[in-house]
Amino acid sequence: MSRRHVLDFERPIYELEQKVDELERFGRLNDVDVAEGLERLQEQIGVAKEEIYQHISPWQRVQLARHIERPYTLDYIERICTDFLELSGDRHFSNDEALVGGFARIDGHRVMILGQQKGRNPEERQRRHHGSMLPEGYRKALRLMKLADKAGLPVISLIDTQGAFPGIDSEERHIGEAIAVNLREMFTLTIPVIVIVIGEGGSGGALGIGVGNRVLLMENAYYSVITPEGCAAILWKDANAKEKAAAALKLTSHDLLELELIDGIIPEPQGGANQDYDAAATAIKTAILEQLQQLDGNSADELRAERYDKFRRLGTVAE
Repeated sequence: MSRRHVLDFERPIYELEQKVDELERFGRLNDVDVAEGLERLQEQIGVAKEEIYQHISPWQRVQLARHIERPYTLDYIERICTDFLELSGDRHFSNDEALVGGFARIDGHRVMILGQQKGRNPEERQRRHHGSMLPEGYRKALRLMKLADKAGLPVISLIDTQGAFPGIDSEERHIGEAIAVNLREMFTLTIPVIVIVIGEGGSGGALGIGVGNRVLLMENAYYSVITPEGCAAILWKDANAKEKAAAALKLTSHDLLELELIDGIIPEPQGGANQDYDAAATAIKTAILEQLQQLDGNSADELRAERYDKFRRLGTVAE
């Protein structure tokens, strides 16, 4: 595919792809058979991809999770849902566009789906605060989840944020209280809650819509109490120590599964979800349907107890 944004560690692949384009152009312009040369280059690209993507460092996964071409919540809703009816507003203050959500169907299953939405251009990024929710965003999310609870519909929550919005207006409207109320109320829901981190899962900003019966991560997503840059600035007094911090935080999907902090990993296309939106959406849809099937038939008390027990176990250590 044509690459518009190339990460530093992907540059060897990009340079080989450029050679393929140049060779194809040379063949067309000079009416020369270049099939053999193209085949060799494609083999080299395959080897380079295997070598690079099978040995990705934690910091490189963070870069993939933040990739500007990575699919966002609305990209997935468009591909996995039908009859999506977006709902707006928190019924207290305003509508926070950093969170989108509403009723939808996934292969016949009626659900409430919601998630954080970043922007594709400067104007949209500003309008959606780069996916960092204001207090009214968390209150809107809670309103939608309670509607789902009344209707007996499962909640699908897609997380993609570095954290809650840090501005003064956020503090004035009590961001800490809004997140805390969501944490409390999500434990009381009587319906299945499936949480999927599709990109960045940062701090309380992620956890505010992240209390689920199942918590899954996309393969190249991350979930952490703080960003690597923030951790580096605090512990090493140097934001440039972000690579060291990313490794120390154990924030990748594989680290978190090994630590039993998440329930599963959703595979991504080679090179990340940004390489193939449809394949990434199919993987998410498959995971959602599997989890809905597993949770089907569980009573309200069982669902509440499972969520409570899951989060009470987090951080437990034995000495």
